[in-house]
Amino acid sequence: MGNRILIVDDAAFMRMMIKDILSKNGYEVVGEAADGNQAVEKYRELQPDLVTMDITMPEMDGISALKEIRQMNPNAKVIMCSAMGQQAMVIDAIQAGAKDFIVKPFQSDRVLEAISKTLG
Repeated sequence: MGNRILIVDDAAFMRMMIKDILSKNGYEVVGEAADGNQAVEKYRELQPDLVTMDITMPEMDGISALKEIRQMNPNAKVIMCSAMGQQAMVIDAIQAGAKDFIVKPFQSDRVLEAISKTLG
């Protein structure tokens, strides 16, 4: 089963929370990135099976990063992470090819459900 995951969020504690949920459930977190530029670089370097991508970040936002990653790999599996009230951005992300989205504050059940569904 493919389970190498790249976590992208500008807040270190958010990355830590997701990492915690994932590693407790047998997923391997192969990298972390704090903005969209790093996300694209890390994706190219690590070729993860799945990316959790924060929508709002400095430098390059999650939707731009998603688009770049999908140009590199049209089959890339990316799940967006959004705060409450970012519905419009979530719709943009889904149209740009995101597979699913999870809302902060993270609930581990929902995170795991989105990931297992996406990895299929």
